[in-house]
Amino acid sequence: MAASSSGYSRMFFKLRKYANKSQSLYHTDSFNVVIRTIWTSGSKTQLQPKVHTKSLPQMVGVVGLEIHAQIQSTSKLFSGSHVRFLAPPNSLVSHFDASLPGTLPVLNRRCVEAAVLTGLALNCTINRKSLFDRKHYFYADMPAGYQITQQRVPIAVNGMLVYSYFEGRRRNQVVTKSVKIKQIQLEQDSGKSLHDDERSQTLIDLNRAGVGLMELVMEPEMCCGEEAAAAVRELQLILQALGTCQANMAEGQLRVDANVSVHRPGEPLGVRTEVKNINSVRHLAKAIDYEIQRQMEVLQSAGKVLNETRAFDSKSGNTIPMRDKEGLQDYRFMPEPNLPPLFVYESEASVPAGVDPAQVVVIDRLSGQLPELPSVKRTRLVETYGILQEHSFTLVNEDGLIDYFENVVQTTKAEPRKVIGWVIKELMGNLNSQNLNVSQSPISPCALAELISLVESGHISSSTAKQVFQEMWKAPEKTVGQIVKEQDLWMINDKEELQKICKRIVDSHPEEVQIIRGGNKKVLNKLMGEVQRETKGRTDPVQIRAILEKMVS
Repeated sequence: MAASSSGYSRMFFKLRKYANKSQSLYHTDSFNVVIRTIWTSGSKTQLQPKVHTKSLPQMVGVVGLEIHAQIQSTSKLFSGSHVRFLAPPNSLVSHFDASLPGTLPVLNRRCVEAAVLTGLALNCTINRKSLFDRKHYFYADMPAGYQITQQRVPIAVNGMLVYSYFEGRRRNQVVTKSVKIKQIQLEQDSGKSLHDDERSQTLIDLNRAGVGLMELVMEPEMCCGEEAAAAVRELQLILQALGTCQANMAEGQLRVDANVSVHRPGEPLGVRTEVKNINSVRHLAKAIDYEIQRQMEVLQSAGKVLNETRAFDSKSGNTIPMRDKEGLQDYRFMPEPNLPPLFVYESEASVPAGVDPAQVVVIDRLSGQLPELPSVKRTRLVETYGILQEHSFTLVNEDGLIDYFENVVQTTKAEPRKVIGWVIKELMGNLNSQNLNVSQSPISPCALAELISLVESGHISSSTAKQVFQEMWKAPEKTVGQIVKEQDLWMINDKEELQKICKRIVDSHPEEVQIIRGGNKKVLNKLMGEVQRETKGRTDPVQIRAILEKMVS
């Protein structure tokens, strides 16, 4: 889980970096025209507008999401089969999963508790009574010919997800928005169909059949890929904090379908397309932005947007047609006859007499288990340590980074603002370059704290400390003191020695001295650089500047 969280946190913040082009769409709200910038990939294959921007004054994108989150449970939703990623094909299939005659579903209480916990974290109303239904369709990987879901009365409704993203020229302005959660419903997953094109055959793996899912339906209230990506990233963090879903998109634990349309404000929503085959947050943003632009171009050229399902091709950055949805599919929903209504109770006092409270789902009991959620963590970090809000996002998004940061702060006397610079720039820079997560860092919090303390005490300079950090990364078995001693990196504090070094530099640069005396004080920086080069960064720049200024005056 740590590895997956690490990967996704990087993807979220790379959304602030990967944009090297922008496309302008015009958003009209209450008769005021506001320009909204959508950041998109710099790929050469990215679809570009064929018409001048001014010809699209009122067209806006509308985005809604349907998200399937695989519940983190040791067994499936209605059977005792284990759940394990990359298990041998068809090795985790019970009689019920294979839909053998006479088998009946037995509801997994853990899955119900996970759905309730998720609903509480997303400010949903938890239905005290929810119902199960059969959704009929025939695929080879759905052996029963139907899926057990909650179409009529889902377990949770009317929630809200608050999310944030960055905008502005430097991508450091935090914008906070919210999107309504229409419902959260429990349902079965299907198996996998593995297509072998060379042999013209399809193989079926039922290991995933019957695994518990939470389907979260977000209302169409977002306007671009960046907003949708930020919402999904926030949801990932919430689910991971709750422990209800590992939310690794690469492993299919979180699957996102985007419903995209464009329209003019004040008019009905346009014809929507559903975009599938999205396996990362970064690809989600690209797919949505491409689809919005594609639909605008279709309408501007007097074409018609089709109600269809499209797949995102990550190589080309395009969406491609899969199948049309013009004909309404009849799923023949019907009540599930083998499952009674699902009841959850407000408190133990509301549990009917004769029912063991330990055997039912109690909302109050689950409310007490809610952890510190990502938004609360970010606020606490900013208020407690005085760090920038954008840094709080990095700490929360990277699994294990908050603990690492706080351990360093508690071990050193340096200000948290100085510590965060080392953690964000040096530590995360090295981790990202080698595709490692925090738990794999060769430098422990104590070792980093020791290094920072040497800088604070004036024993080594900040530039020298960065050299030492890289040596610590290469040789984690060595202590900070050993590296500094072996390479003779201690700060030069002897005033007489500093005077000699500066005098030698001044005497060897007469032309620069004359320019400085002529009034160009910026050239002094060159002399300072020469001193730093000769001393290998083992001097205090402030002290060196004072000595040089006195010598050339």
